[in-house]
Amino acid sequence: MYRSDAMKQYKENSVYTMRPEELTLTLYNGLVKFLMKAELGLFEKNIKMTNDNLFKAEDILYEFVVTLDMDYEVSNGLALLYDYMIRRIREANVNKNIEMVREVLGFAKDLRDTWQDAMKIARNVESTQELVRVKV
Repeated sequence: MYRSDAMKQYKENSVYTMRPEELTLTLYNGLVKFLMKAELGLFEKNIKMTNDNLFKAEDILYEFVVTLDMDYEVSNGLALLYDYMIRRIREANVNKNIEMVREVLGFAKDLRDTWQDAMKIARNVESTQELVRVKV
């Protein structure tokens, strides 16, 4: 009992201390994980597993929607994509359609991978700028 409480507290603290870009990556990873579990649930005909994980994936997408900064042009496209993904998840859940889940999973993996690449590029730019400041 104590161990699970300590682990829960540790996970909570790590979320609170993450930089925003790390938190976004964690959410994308969660989205992929829940969609994969929903896919497995459909494959195994486990309706509860499917339903629970599709709801979790939908919750993450809603979080992305409400935290979008609409001052950036890319946000409009992301809002439309997130809305589409939410609608497809709902359709997949109602129709128990594994192909719809796989479609959304593909988008989720692409978004996650793109975000991860952007984080690497940003770190490289920061490192380069730091080197330039040190040399000057």
